[in-house]
Amino acid sequence: MDFSVFENQPLASVFRQVGSGSFPPVVETCERGKTIFFPGDPAERVYFLMKGAVKLSRVYEAGEEITVALLRENSVFGVLSLITGQKSDRFYHAVAFTPVEMLSAPIDQVEQALKENPDLAMVMLKGLSSRILQTEMMIETLAHRDMGSRLVSFLLILCRDFGVPTPNGIRIDLKLSHQAIAEAIGSTRVTVTRLLGDLRQEDMISIHKKKITVHNPVALSQQFT
Repeated sequence: MDFSVFENQPLASVFRQVGSGSFPPVVETCERGKTIFFPGDPAERVYFLMKGAVKLSRVYEAGEEITVALLRENSVFGVLSLITGQKSDRFYHAVAFTPVEMLSAPIDQVEQALKENPDLAMVMLKGLSSRILQTEMMIETLAHRDMGSRLVSFLLILCRDFGVPTPNGIRIDLKLSHQAIAEAIGSTRVTVTRLLGDLRQEDMISIHKKKITVHNPVALSQQFT
């Protein structure tokens, strides 16, 4: 197969054709909160996220779980063993943050396709670049000792990756519970509830049906970070 024709195609189209048609990727769905894979699971499949959001986190020996990325649509994940050049167990805990729809393919098929043509590898690399940037931003967010700054930084990341422009500002197109936000930034639900209340009183945000609208992301960033 000539993968050079994929250069200008959406990543979804590229991923669908891994396996040269003999063993095409399969569609999988997960309900919100369902684990896709645990740390230590065998790395057997690569995933392409078509709809929804997936949370990747690291679990530490003390039981603490830190979110390292919230993946949006058109993200590839589950490829760490390919990047390191060796078969390895899962490094992250992957959970459906919303109801999700994914394509998945056996990791050996993806690996073979990448070896056969560098053009496909470049397309896949471009698909991973946004994920790498977001992970770096999440690390910066967790570096803030002040929980208010952590929360604001997290909201700004969500505006960038899940934001929808509206007349009132940028609406984060995810239903976010206070507990989910708390887990993402290493805080508690009570603290997040209080901090969100403060932001609402300052007219920096509004919340409708668990969807947060940031009225002016620039002003929020300047005032609180």
